[in-house]
Amino acid sequence: MRETAVIPLEQVRAAFLKACALDVVTPKPGNVSAQSPGHGMSAAQFLVSANAAIDALFASGASVGQRILDAVTRTHEAVGCNTNLGIVLLVAPLAAALEETGPAPSAQAWRDAASRVLAGLDVEDACLAYRAIALASPGGLGDAPEQSVHAPPTVGLRDAMQLASERDSIARQYANGFQDIFDTGLAACREAPADAPEMAMLNVFLAFLGGWPDSHIVRKHGMTLAQSVTLAAREQHLRWQHMPLQLRRALATPRLDAWDAELKARGINPGTSADLAVATLFVAGCLETGR
Repeated sequence: MRETAVIPLEQVRAAFLKACALDVVTPKPGNVSAQSPGHGMSAAQFLVSANAAIDALFASGASVGQRILDAVTRTHEAVGCNTNLGIVLLVAPLAAALEETGPAPSAQAWRDAASRVLAGLDVEDACLAYRAIALASPGGLGDAPEQSVHAPPTVGLRDAMQLASERDSIARQYANGFQDIFDTGLAACREAPADAPEMAMLNVFLAFLGGWPDSHIVRKHGMTLAQSVTLAAREQHLRWQHMPLQLRRALATPRLDAWDAELKARGINPGTSADLAVATLFVAGCLETGR
């Protein structure tokens, strides 16, 4: 009988920190990076946030809701602003699922375990997650006619997320069992050379941004503008993919740099696409480690 691969917790934590570091090392149009701060935030704040949240996210045996609240609370204490709510919401159930797999012997095993974790989320998980969302105060997130975060939840966290899944890509992962990450995200990640994690991060980010309207942009600026950014992302992504490999390795091309400056000048931040990309690179890093 084939043995299940087991990834030591310290390597899982390292994969998370590496994904968060790639988020700011890689210049991604509209997002904060080491090369290009913006939206009143710096790359250093994102790195501090990752280190502040990590113990809570990977607390053995903790519920998903407790992981979310503790990670957001520690982040708020460390940086005083919302830098990683989306990342925390995505990684908390994925981290809990790892404890059911051994952890992560394969992408399918992890995905199956995540589905079981999501199915078990209850009202207490929702209460704790709502407190975290209220503390992070993300613009527009949680404002809904049903199960608003401004009132006590009456359904489990997955059910609450399902109600928001049509308008929020992070909530959709709770509804569809992280399908976008395990399918779209990992496929885009594998397209990059194995020795080029920054290329993988940019490719995943552009795949998400060009795949559907970014939820953060929709909340801040409306669907029409978000759709225009999605169309532009598809064009930029296709152009970048057809460049020679050495030029793609440079990441920051004149066109991408110009688009980055334009988005930031207009206050447009594709934050949800970046959060999904971080979660994808975290998953990819763990799967690579577990081989």
